Amino acid sequence: MTQQKTGVILLNMGGPEKLEDVRPFLYNLFSDREIIRLGPFFMQKPLAWFIAKKRAPKSMKTYKKIGGGSPLTRITLAQGRALEKALREHGDYTVVSAMRYWHPDSDTTLQRLANKGISKIIGLPLYPHYSCATTGSSIQELKAAIKRSNKVFDLTIIESWPTQPDYIQALANNIQEAAARFSPDAPQVVYSAHSLPVSFIEEGDPYVDHIKETIKSIEEITGLPGKLCFQSRSGPVEWLSPSTPDMLYHLAEKGCKNILMVPISFVSDHVETLYEINMLYRDQAQELGMRLESCKSLNCDQTFIEGLKALVLDTKQE
Repeated sequence: MTQQKTGVILLNMGGPEKLEDVRPFLYNLFSDREIIRLGPFFMQKPLAWFIAKKRAPKSMKTYKKIGGGSPLTRITLAQGRALEKALREHGDYTVVSAMRYWHPDSDTTLQRLANKGISKIIGLPLYPHYSCATTGSSIQELKAAIKRSNKVFDLTIIESWPTQPDYIQALANNIQEAAARFSPDAPQVVYSAHSLPVSFIEEGDPYVDHIKETIKSIEEITGLPGKLCFQSRSGPVEWLSPSTPDMLYHLAEKGCKNILMVPISFVSDHVETLYEINMLYRDQAQELGMRLESCKSLNCDQTFIEGLKALVLDTKQE
Protein backbone atom coordinates (compact mmCIF):
# COMPACT_ATOMS: atom_id res chain seq x y z
CA MET A 1 0.00 0.00 0.00
CA THR A 2 1.39 3.41 -1.01
CA GLN A 3 1.98 5.89 1.82
CA GLN A 4 -0.19 9.00 1.67
CA LYS A 5 1.78 12.09 0.74
CA THR A 6 1.68 14.78 3.42
CA GLY A 7 2.61 18.43 3.02
CA VAL A 8 3.99 20.35 5.99
CA ILE A 9 3.68 24.12 5.66
CA LEU A 10 5.98 26.17 7.88
CA LEU A 11 4.12 29.41 8.56
CA ASN A 12 6.22 32.50 9.20
CA MET A 13 6.08 36.25 8.84
CA GLY A 14 8.66 36.64 6.09
CA GLY A 15 10.87 39.66 5.62
CA PRO A 16 12.32 41.94 2.94
CA GLU A 17 15.21 40.11 1.30
CA LYS A 18 16.68 43.23 -0.29
CA LEU A 19 16.29 46.97 0.29
CA GLU A 20 13.75 47.51 -2.50
CA ASP A 21 11.52 44.92 -0.80
CA VAL A 22 11.20 46.99 2.39
CA ARG A 23 8.36 49.30 1.33
CA PRO A 24 6.10 46.59 -0.22
CA PHE A 25 6.78 44.34 2.80
CA LEU A 26 5.71 47.12 5.18
CA TYR A 27 2.59 47.73 3.06
CA ASN A 28 1.63 44.05 3.34
CA LEU A 29 2.25 44.14 7.09
CA PHE A 30 0.17 47.25 7.79
CA SER A 31 -2.63 46.04 5.50
CA ASP A 32 -3.35 43.23 7.98
CA ARG A 33 -6.19 44.23 10.32
CA GLU A 34 -5.32 41.30 12.61
CA ILE A 35 -2.20 43.22 13.63
CA ILE A 36 -3.41 46.81 13.54
CA ARG A 37 -6.71 48.41 12.66
CA LEU A 38 -6.13 51.62 10.74
CA GLY A 39 -9.44 53.45 10.86
CA PRO A 40 -12.52 51.97 9.17
CA PHE A 41 -12.08 48.89 6.97
CA PHE A 42 -12.06 50.82 3.67
CA MET A 43 -9.19 53.05 4.90
CA GLN A 44 -6.85 50.17 5.88
CA LYS A 45 -4.98 49.85 2.59
CA PRO A 46 -4.66 53.59 1.79
CA LEU A 47 -3.31 54.21 5.31
CA ALA A 48 -1.02 51.16 5.04
CA TRP A 49 0.38 52.61 1.79
CA PHE A 50 1.01 55.97 3.50
CA ILE A 51 2.67 54.44 6.58
CA ALA A 52 4.85 52.13 4.47
CA LYS A 53 6.04 55.09 2.37
CA LYS A 54 6.83 57.12 5.50
CA ARG A 55 8.60 54.32 7.39
CA ALA A 56 10.50 52.70 4.53
CA PRO A 57 13.57 55.02 4.54
CA LYS A 58 14.24 54.45 8.27
CA SER A 59 13.63 50.70 7.98
CA MET A 60 15.96 50.50 4.97
CA LYS A 61 18.76 52.02 7.06
CA THR A 62 18.21 49.31 9.66
CA TYR A 63 18.22 46.48 7.11
CA LYS A 64 21.37 47.96 5.57
CA LYS A 65 23.11 47.38 8.93
CA ILE A 66 22.33 43.65 8.82
CA GLY A 67 23.49 43.08 5.26
CA GLY A 68 20.78 44.70 3.14
CA GLY A 69 17.83 42.47 3.96
CA SER A 70 16.31 39.94 6.32
CA PRO A 71 17.64 36.36 6.37
CA LEU A 72 14.28 35.09 7.70
CA THR A 73 12.99 33.55 4.48
CA ARG A 74 16.35 31.93 3.71
CA ILE A 75 16.56 30.47 7.23
CA THR A 76 12.93 29.24 7.13
CA LEU A 77 13.60 27.45 3.82
CA ALA A 78 16.70 25.85 5.38
CA GLN A 79 14.65 24.78 8.42
CA GLY A 80 12.17 23.22 5.99
CA ARG A 81 14.88 21.24 4.21
CA ALA A 82 16.27 20.02 7.55
CA LEU A 83 12.80 19.02 8.76
CA GLU A 84 12.00 17.19 5.53
CA LYS A 85 15.24 15.23 5.88
CA ALA A 86 14.41 14.39 9.52
CA LEU A 87 10.94 13.15 8.49
CA ARG A 88 12.19 11.00 5.62
CA GLU A 89 12.17 7.71 7.54
CA HIS A 90 8.67 8.37 8.92
CA GLY A 91 6.67 8.76 5.71
CA ASP A 92 6.30 10.69 2.47
CA TYR A 93 6.56 14.31 3.64
CA THR A 94 7.11 17.45 1.59
CA VAL A 95 8.01 20.49 3.71
CA VAL A 96 7.34 23.95 2.27
CA SER A 97 7.01 27.48 3.63
CA ALA A 98 4.30 30.15 3.47
CA MET A 99 5.12 33.72 4.44
CA ARG A 100 2.39 35.94 5.77
CA TYR A 101 3.74 39.21 4.38
CA TRP A 102 6.23 38.14 1.74
CA HIS A 103 7.10 35.39 -0.73
CA PRO A 104 6.31 32.54 -1.06
CA ASP A 105 2.72 33.30 -0.03
CA SER A 106 0.07 30.74 0.93
CA ASP A 107 -1.50 30.68 -2.55
CA THR A 108 1.82 29.84 -4.22
CA THR A 109 2.67 27.22 -1.64
CA LEU A 110 -0.71 25.46 -1.88
CA GLN A 111 -0.43 25.37 -5.67
CA ARG A 112 3.00 23.79 -5.34
CA LEU A 113 1.59 21.05 -3.11
CA ALA A 114 -1.41 20.51 -5.38
CA ASN A 115 0.95 20.11 -8.36
CA LYS A 116 2.58 17.24 -6.45
CA GLY A 117 -0.77 15.58 -5.80
CA ILE A 118 -0.70 16.44 -2.09
CA SER A 119 -4.03 17.15 -0.40
CA LYS A 120 -3.23 16.26 3.24
CA ILE A 121 -1.44 19.21 4.85
CA ILE A 122 -0.17 20.19 8.30
CA GLY A 123 0.16 23.88 9.13
CA LEU A 124 3.10 24.37 11.51
CA PRO A 125 3.53 28.00 12.63
CA LEU A 126 7.10 28.89 13.57
CA TYR A 127 5.68 30.93 16.43
CA PRO A 128 5.87 28.74 19.57
CA HIS A 129 3.55 31.10 21.48
CA TYR A 130 0.08 31.69 20.07
CA SER A 131 -1.02 35.22 19.28
CA CYS A 132 -3.79 36.40 17.01
CA ALA A 133 -1.21 38.74 15.43
CA THR A 134 1.15 35.95 14.39
CA THR A 135 -0.21 32.39 14.44
CA GLY A 136 -3.82 33.54 14.19
CA SER A 137 -3.19 35.77 11.19
CA SER A 138 -1.06 33.17 9.38
CA ILE A 139 -3.65 30.41 9.90
CA GLN A 140 -6.49 32.67 8.80
CA GLU A 141 -4.60 33.52 5.61
CA LEU A 142 -3.80 29.86 4.93
CA LYS A 143 -7.48 28.93 5.29
CA ALA A 144 -8.48 31.82 3.02
CA ALA A 145 -5.95 30.62 0.42
CA ILE A 146 -7.43 27.11 0.59
CA LYS A 147 -10.86 28.59 -0.20
CA ARG A 148 -9.43 30.63 -3.08
CA SER A 149 -7.73 27.53 -4.50
CA ASN A 150 -11.04 25.72 -5.12
CA LYS A 151 -9.22 22.52 -4.19
CA VAL A 152 -9.93 20.08 -1.38
CA PHE A 153 -7.22 20.06 1.30
CA ASP A 154 -7.33 18.09 4.53
CA LEU A 155 -5.81 20.63 6.92
CA THR A 156 -4.39 19.97 10.41
CA ILE A 157 -3.13 22.95 12.40
CA ILE A 158 -0.53 22.90 15.19
CA GLU A 159 -1.57 26.05 17.04
CA SER A 160 1.16 26.44 19.67
CA TRP A 161 4.01 24.54 21.29
CA PRO A 162 5.45 26.62 24.16
CA THR A 163 6.74 23.62 26.14
CA GLN A 164 7.70 21.19 23.36
CA PRO A 165 10.57 19.28 25.07
CA ASP A 166 13.17 19.49 22.26
CA TYR A 167 12.44 23.19 21.73
CA ILE A 168 12.93 23.80 25.45
CA GLN A 169 16.13 21.72 25.50
CA ALA A 170 17.56 23.58 22.50
CA LEU A 171 16.95 26.93 24.22
CA ALA A 172 18.40 25.66 27.50
CA ASN A 173 21.50 24.39 25.69
CA ASN A 174 22.04 27.79 24.05
CA ILE A 175 21.57 29.61 27.37
CA GLN A 176 24.04 27.36 29.20
CA GLU A 177 26.57 27.72 26.38
CA ALA A 178 26.25 31.52 26.38
CA ALA A 179 26.30 31.77 30.19
CA ALA A 180 29.67 30.00 30.21
CA ARG A 181 31.16 32.98 28.35
CA PHE A 182 30.70 35.06 31.52
CA SER A 183 32.54 32.59 33.76
CA PRO A 184 33.41 32.90 36.62
CA ASP A 185 30.60 35.49 36.90
CA ALA A 186 26.93 34.58 36.60
CA PRO A 187 24.96 36.77 34.18
CA GLN A 188 21.46 38.12 34.69
CA VAL A 189 19.30 36.27 32.16
CA VAL A 190 16.90 38.60 30.33
CA TYR A 191 14.23 37.10 28.07
CA SER A 192 13.26 39.52 25.31
CA ALA A 193 10.03 38.79 23.43
CA HIS A 194 8.35 40.66 20.60
CA SER A 195 5.90 43.13 22.09
CA LEU A 196 2.14 43.24 21.52
CA PRO A 197 -0.52 45.86 22.23
CA VAL A 198 -1.89 45.38 25.77
CA SER A 199 -5.41 45.29 24.30
CA PHE A 200 -4.63 41.91 22.66
CA ILE A 201 -3.88 40.35 26.06
CA GLU A 202 -6.93 41.99 27.65
CA GLU A 203 -9.05 40.38 24.90
CA GLY A 204 -7.76 36.92 25.87
CA ASP A 205 -4.64 36.43 23.74
CA PRO A 206 -2.54 33.70 25.47
CA TYR A 207 0.81 34.99 24.16
CA VAL A 208 2.30 36.16 27.47
CA ASP A 209 1.05 33.09 29.35
CA HIS A 210 2.67 30.85 26.73
CA ILE A 211 5.99 32.71 27.02
CA LYS A 212 5.92 32.31 30.80
CA GLU A 213 5.33 28.56 30.36
CA THR A 214 8.40 28.40 28.11
CA ILE A 215 10.55 30.31 30.60
CA LYS A 216 9.43 28.12 33.52
CA SER A 217 10.36 24.97 31.56
CA ILE A 218 13.77 26.40 30.60
CA GLU A 219 14.59 27.42 34.16
CA GLU A 220 13.82 23.92 35.41
CA ILE A 221 16.79 22.80 33.28
CA THR A 222 19.21 25.73 33.61
CA GLY A 223 18.54 26.81 37.19
CA LEU A 224 19.14 30.40 36.00
CA PRO A 225 16.31 32.78 36.93
CA GLY A 226 15.43 35.33 34.25
CA LYS A 227 13.44 38.49 33.73
CA LEU A 228 10.94 39.01 30.89
CA CYS A 229 10.68 42.15 28.78
CA PHE A 230 9.36 43.16 25.37
CA GLN A 231 10.97 44.67 22.27
CA SER A 232 9.97 46.03 18.85
CA ARG A 233 7.01 48.20 19.83
CA SER A 234 5.71 50.75 17.32
CA GLY A 235 2.73 53.06 17.17
CA PRO A 236 0.75 55.10 19.72
CA VAL A 237 -1.13 52.27 21.50
CA GLU A 238 -0.23 50.88 24.94
CA TRP A 239 2.32 48.06 24.57
CA LEU A 240 3.39 45.27 26.89
CA SER A 241 5.87 46.30 29.55
CA PRO A 242 8.55 46.53 30.64
CA SER A 243 10.18 47.34 27.33
CA THR A 244 13.64 45.90 26.75
CA PRO A 245 15.34 49.35 26.88
CA ASP A 246 13.52 50.11 30.16
CA MET A 247 14.63 46.76 31.57
CA LEU A 248 18.26 47.58 30.76
CA TYR A 249 18.00 50.96 32.54
CA HIS A 250 16.42 49.25 35.56
CA LEU A 251 19.15 46.61 35.77
CA ALA A 252 21.89 49.23 35.44
CA GLU A 253 20.36 51.17 38.35
CA LYS A 254 20.44 47.96 40.41
CA GLY A 255 24.18 47.61 39.74
CA CYS A 256 23.93 44.72 37.27
CA LYS A 257 27.12 44.24 35.21
CA ASN A 258 26.48 41.16 33.04
CA ILE A 259 23.40 40.46 30.94
CA LEU A 260 22.63 37.35 28.91
CA MET A 261 19.79 38.24 26.56
CA VAL A 262 17.63 35.42 25.21
CA PRO A 263 15.45 36.10 22.14
CA ILE A 264 12.55 34.09 23.52
CA SER A 265 9.79 34.51 20.92
CA PHE A 266 12.00 34.16 17.84
CA VAL A 267 13.18 30.85 16.37
CA SER A 268 15.13 32.44 13.49
CA ASP A 269 17.48 35.37 13.13
CA HIS A 270 15.75 38.49 11.86
CA VAL A 271 16.08 42.24 12.32
CA GLU A 272 14.95 41.85 15.97
CA THR A 273 17.95 39.69 16.84
CA LEU A 274 20.63 40.90 14.43
CA TYR A 275 20.00 44.62 14.84
CA GLU A 276 17.89 45.31 17.93
CA ILE A 277 19.53 42.83 20.32
CA ASN A 278 23.04 42.48 18.91
CA MET A 279 23.56 46.15 18.05
CA LEU A 280 21.00 48.51 19.63
CA TYR A 281 20.64 46.89 23.07
CA ARG A 282 24.28 45.82 23.26
CA ASP A 283 25.33 49.45 22.66
CA GLN A 284 22.78 50.69 25.21
CA ALA A 285 24.08 48.24 27.81
CA GLN A 286 27.67 49.30 27.14
CA GLU A 287 26.75 52.97 27.62
CA LEU A 288 25.16 51.97 30.96
CA GLY A 289 28.35 50.19 32.06
CA MET A 290 27.10 46.66 31.42
CA ARG A 291 28.24 43.78 29.24
CA LEU A 292 25.45 42.29 27.14
CA GLU A 293 25.81 39.01 25.27
CA SER A 294 23.00 37.24 23.47
CA CYS A 295 22.18 33.59 22.90
CA LYS A 296 22.45 32.39 19.34
CA SER A 297 19.13 31.90 17.59
CA LEU A 298 17.76 28.40 17.08
CA ASN A 299 17.75 28.58 13.26
CA CYS A 300 18.66 25.03 12.10
CA ASP A 301 19.80 23.70 15.49
CA GLN A 302 19.42 19.91 15.28
CA THR A 303 17.65 19.55 18.64
CA PHE A 304 15.17 22.22 17.56
CA ILE A 305 14.55 20.45 14.23
CA GLU A 306 13.88 17.25 16.20
CA GLY A 307 11.25 19.20 18.11
CA LEU A 308 9.55 20.29 14.87
CA LYS A 309 9.65 16.67 13.69
CA ALA A 310 7.98 15.52 16.91
CA LEU A 311 5.23 18.12 16.48
CA VAL A 312 4.49 16.83 12.97
CA LEU A 313 4.53 13.17 14.01
CA ASP A 314 2.33 13.88 17.04
CA THR A 315 -0.50 14.93 14.68
CA LYS A 316 -0.72 11.27 13.56
CA GLN A 317 -1.76 10.28 17.08
CA GLU A 318 -4.49 12.89 17.47
